[in-house]
Amino acid sequence: MDPHSFTAPTIDAIRANRARLGDRVITTPIRLLQDHALDAAVGATTRVWLKEELFQRTGSFKPRGALSVMLDLDAATLARGVTGVSAGNHAISLAYCAQALGTTAKVVMPRSANPFRVQVCRELGAAIELVDNVHQAFARVKEIEAAEGRHFVHPYEGPKTALGTAGVGLEFIDQTRAAGAQLDAVIVATGGGGLSAGIACAVKQMSPSTAVYVVEPTGADSLSRSMRAGSPQSIDAVRTIADSLGAPRCEPYSFALNQRYVDEVVLVNDEQMREAMRLTFRVAKLVVEPAGAAALAALMFPLRARLEGRAVGLVVCGANIDPQTYAAQLLPDA
Repeated sequence: MDPHSFTAPTIDAIRANRARLGDRVITTPIRLLQDHALDAAVGATTRVWLKEELFQRTGSFKPRGALSVMLDLDAATLARGVTGVSAGNHAISLAYCAQALGTTAKVVMPRSANPFRVQVCRELGAAIELVDNVHQAFARVKEIEAAEGRHFVHPYEGPKTALGTAGVGLEFIDQTRAAGAQLDAVIVATGGGGLSAGIACAVKQMSPSTAVYVVEPTGADSLSRSMRAGSPQSIDAVRTIADSLGAPRCEPYSFALNQRYVDEVVLVNDEQMREAMRLTFRVAKLVVEPAGAAALAALMFPLRARLEGRAVGLVVCGANIDPQTYAAQLLPDA
C-alpha cells in the first residue's frame, strides 16, 4: 500500500470516535516526571511527560481499537461473537469489550502467554484456546471464523483500529497543551504497529513539529524490518521478554500509517527494558510490563543524546504483569 495513496483518519474523525467510545474507555492521565534519578538516566534538562495509558480499562490501550471496530458491527454479527489472536493485552481487551457490548469472545493465545493474562481473560468471560505459537494462533482463528461465524477483531490492523488508538495521541497533545507544554517528541512502543500508527497519525496532524519515535525490542523487530524494506515484513519467532510487543508481522494499513507519519524506529534490548522498568518503579512509582517501559528505555539509550534538553512524551502503554514475573524482571541478574 502506497503511504500517500490512502486516506488517514482526520483529527475531526479521531475526536468524534473518541466521543463515541464515551466512558467505555478512560481519558488516561498525564504527568511531568521530576526526579534526580531520572535526570541521571535521560539528562537533567530533558522534560519527561508520561501518558499513563496503563490506567486504561483492562490495563492497556487495547480497548480503544477493539471497541472502535465492535461498535460498528451489526446486531446479528455482534450476537455471533468475536474472536482474536493475542499474547494477552488484546485478549483481555476483547473479553472486556464483549462483556460491555453483551456478546462473547473466543481468543487464541500462544502457550507462552503469561498465565496471569490468561486468568484475567477467563475471569472476564472469554473462552481461551492455547496453541504453540503466534503463527499457529492466526491459522486457528481463521478456522474459528469459518466454523462459528465469529467476527475477527485484529489486534493491530485496520482503519477502525487506528482510529481508536489515535485517541491516545489526540488526548496527549490536548492534555500537554492544556498544561502549557509543547512536546518536541513522542516515543511509543509497538508490536505490530497499530498503536504507533494511530498515535503518530494524530500527533503529526495536531503538532507537525513534534517528532514521533517508535521503539521495538531487538527480538521482535517487524516494523523496523518493514521500514527498511519499504513494505510489510514478517519475523520467524518472538525472542523478547516484551511478549506483548511480539507481533509476527506488519500489516499493510498500519504499516502505511507508520511509514507516512513516524520519524524513526529504534530498537532496545531486554536488559535495557529491565533497566527502564526499574527506573519507572523508582521515579514514577508505576508497576509496568516490559512493553510499558520500552518508551523510557528508548529515551535512556538510543535516543538520549538526540533528545537531551527537549520536552519528550512517553506512552506507558500497559501493565498486565503478575507479581512474580515482575519481581523476577526487576532483579539485576534476571
